[in-house]
Amino acid sequence: MKNYLQFNREKWQSFSATESVKITKEELAKIKSLGDIINLTDVQEVYSSLIKYLYLVYQGKRSLQQKQSEFLQQKVASAPFIIGISGSVAVGKSTTARLLQLLLSRTYPDLKVHLMTTDGFIYSNQELERRNLTDRKGFPESYNMKLLTDFLQDVLSGKKDIVYPLYSQELSDIVPGDYGHVCEPDILIIEGINTLQLPTNGQIVTSDFFDFSIYIDAPEDLIEKWFMQRFVRVMELNKNNPHNFYYEMANGPRDEALKFAEETWQMVNLVNLREYIAPTKQRANLILHKTAGHVIDQIYLKQI
Repeated sequence: MKNYLQFNREKWQSFSATESVKITKEELAKIKSLGDIINLTDVQEVYSSLIKYLYLVYQGKRSLQQKQSEFLQQKVASAPFIIGISGSVAVGKSTTARLLQLLLSRTYPDLKVHLMTTDGFIYSNQELERRNLTDRKGFPESYNMKLLTDFLQDVLSGKKDIVYPLYSQELSDIVPGDYGHVCEPDILIIEGINTLQLPTNGQIVTSDFFDFSIYIDAPEDLIEKWFMQRFVRVMELNKNNPHNFYYEMANGPRDEALKFAEETWQMVNLVNLREYIAPTKQRANLILHKTAGHVIDQIYLKQI
């Protein structure tokens, strides 16, 4: 790819060969998303160097902020260092986001690292229905982008306590009256399929707020396989949970449930990936490319 430096795992690992991040198998198991695969080897061969590079970019921003204050002869608000993580449904964004939060906090304990997703900025199911967007859930127009950009502007302004809506995977809907809080973090990690997408109506581009962006990439056929495997696993786990979105499908005809999952992939997730998510890949500062078994085989770093 143009404007990117390409590295295999061996070369990428060499950038942090003398450093070791302390993390256990048990900790990895707790942060791993359902259906994702990650191990301690991945941490040492891929994420150790990534953490080191992210901190290098973080220090660069802090140094520039300090020089700006000196030049202007006034104190400039220190905005959080924002990392955006994007990619398809079922590609492993959440695992990467949680792992980065853990590793950054563990490696640099003086830093306050907050993690959130953009899921909370999707319209509620009731609002989607009112707007005739139920079948477009997950597409750009199903998100309240003004609310998201207002939130990001508050973050960069240095506001002390910023609330944002929360989304429940169990309910497959926004949780009424429940909010997350961002309270002056040093680093803010934002994960979601729409973090790099361009707006359709001239609004501000959310990625313009990011200091560093990561795209998780994989072949379409593998992502579909991971999506279907995760769907089956979620149903199995919620057979006895009547409050879960998948409960009725889990206790109904299996062939109908699998048909629903395949249609969801073909008509929603794949279309969204091809039309709105994948085209933003080369806007990312770093691309982690996955192959079978969620193995990261190539790392692409955008040249400065």
